[in-house]
Amino acid sequence: MVNKVFILAPDLSGGGGTRAYLLGQVLQQLNYDVKVGGFVFGQSLYPVPPATLPVHWVRGCNYPQILHSAQNLLKEIEADIIYAIKPRPTSFGLALFKRLQTHQPIILDIDDWELSWFGAGQWKYHPTIKQLARDLLKPSGALRFPDHWLYLRWIEKLINRANAVTVDTQFLKHRFGGIYLPNGKDTRLFDPQRFDPEISRAKYGLSSYRVLMFPGTARPHKGIEDVLLALDQLNQSDLRLVLVGGRDIGDGYIEHLMENGKRWIIKLPSTPVDQMPEIVAAAHLVVVPQRDTITAHAQFPIKLTDGMAMGKPILSTRVGDIPEILADTGYLVDASSPEQIADKIRWIFQNYQEAIERGKQARKRCMECYSIEKMADILSEVISQL
Repeated sequence: MVNKVFILAPDLSGGGGTRAYLLGQVLQQLNYDVKVGGFVFGQSLYPVPPATLPVHWVRGCNYPQILHSAQNLLKEIEADIIYAIKPRPTSFGLALFKRLQTHQPIILDIDDWELSWFGAGQWKYHPTIKQLARDLLKPSGALRFPDHWLYLRWIEKLINRANAVTVDTQFLKHRFGGIYLPNGKDTRLFDPQRFDPEISRAKYGLSSYRVLMFPGTARPHKGIEDVLLALDQLNQSDLRLVLVGGRDIGDGYIEHLMENGKRWIIKLPSTPVDQMPEIVAAAHLVVVPQRDTITAHAQFPIKLTDGMAMGKPILSTRVGDIPEILADTGYLVDASSPEQIADKIRWIFQNYQEAIERGKQARKRCMECYSIEKMADILSEVISQL
């Protein structure tokens, strides 16, 4: 009988934390004793975990120092099942090692195609002896990094060693197989009846604006720049794009966005999951403008279910699973089309009551297809077959 589940995330400062916490909440819904653990490679946990979910982390670092941290993390894994988030050495790799010792079954969750971040299909590593020595021996050598793409390729070849696999997009299901387990939402927590949008806007200094909200981490493939170009075209002074949270990923992208979009962007700090509904309540429109990239096709944007659960009008793009997720409860434009985004924003606010009604239909669809209860039904079946 399964009582305890240990969720093993590769990087709780940004690499799988959101999905790990969501799956933790689903397992708690099923009355399992759940603990989340993983490395932290950044400055702190991101996002902040729910208060009801126990989390243990160890400091992430490069090889060989990370092996000491890994030993400490392995000692924390006392469970009937290990649920590894992402096929990375720092999660699935560690789970496979633990199984050699204790024989627990492993469920692997794949919510991204890790190699897509490194130029899908373009991986070649044929170093000279000198280059290999530099990559292995220099403190900043490429192969000292735990998630170097070469290690990701090796780990990907071991996916069939998992006892079960869950995926959150059709792209990933086609590539890796497994059981489709979408990014759901706690629709009791994310309930628009619990919040007054005007009070939320006042609390966060947004009362003077029509709020377009992106409640997630801004990255180049997520199309934020297309929204900024659309706002330049509209040139309506009361529109604002509100970015919520986002980690410092060290490449200057957030700073670039803030500089180029300083007329339009308001950035709110990172917020614990259980406080997000109050912030999303402040939105007039949730925007999820994914660009047409392999990385985007592999992802289920959790921002969609934020907006759907809160009954908000949603503007997104025809990329990956998004049309199927929203069905006819949102507004879709082509990817990388600022002109279409501008036209649709204009139309939505000119027909805002109709947009509100469509948002209500989005919440209904979320409750039927993308709730934690729906996820729990699927995951219960996966566990029962182990």
